[in-house]
Amino acid sequence: MTINERFEEVIKTLYRGNKRAFAQSIGVSATVVENVVGTRQGKPSYDVLEKVCANANISAEWLLTGRGDMIQSPITPEQAVIKQQFPLRSDLAIGLQSIPLYELDATAGLVSLFDTNSRQVPISHLQIPDLPPCDGALYVRGDSMYPLLKSGDIVLYKEIPNGVRSILWGEMYLLSFTLDGEDYITIKYIQKGDDERTVRLVSHNPHHSPKDIPADSIRALALVKASVRFNTMG
Repeated sequence: MTINERFEEVIKTLYRGNKRAFAQSIGVSATVVENVVGTRQGKPSYDVLEKVCANANISAEWLLTGRGDMIQSPITPEQAVIKQQFPLRSDLAIGLQSIPLYELDATAGLVSLFDTNSRQVPISHLQIPDLPPCDGALYVRGDSMYPLLKSGDIVLYKEIPNGVRSILWGEMYLLSFTLDGEDYITIKYIQKGDDERTVRLVSHNPHHSPKDIPADSIRALALVKASVRFNTMG
């Protein structure tokens, strides 16, 4: 089956074919569902697939590849603790989001920034229409992703509560990791390492070489969903 056919299978199995009820349950419009299932011409976007997995308890591996079971495995006690510490606060689509903009230099790192119990006060808020769900925004520092991102740009991110287990290989992430007692915060593409214990951090700037780090050294992780650049006349 294709992704669209598996998408339709979810509706038939869990919602008795009721597309409108399915759309409401995952937080999208009925038109979005109809475009995917009714015509089978449009492919569901990443955000729609994310909502299906999060709100309908569908296995991402099954939905994307057809492997495994449709329904996600029960959450483990370890995952429950992580989910409690790093909840997703933007699972449902919002017409016009008010996204908090933080100054990272004023925090102890991403772990502190993502902690709901000690979350700092944002320095401002961004309101941009038609964005995918985002949890926050930060200024870019450094040139490792240049020219795609340059220092002074703003990235908008979605926190990933399950860490390495939820990585979509090849996507761009904001991450915090610890090596030899030093804490690092960076924006990189994340790819699979040479073995299951490592991940590879890849820059967009060709002057920065890829670097493999232990997967368990990652302390906080967020998917980069959008970026904002200000161009001024000089």
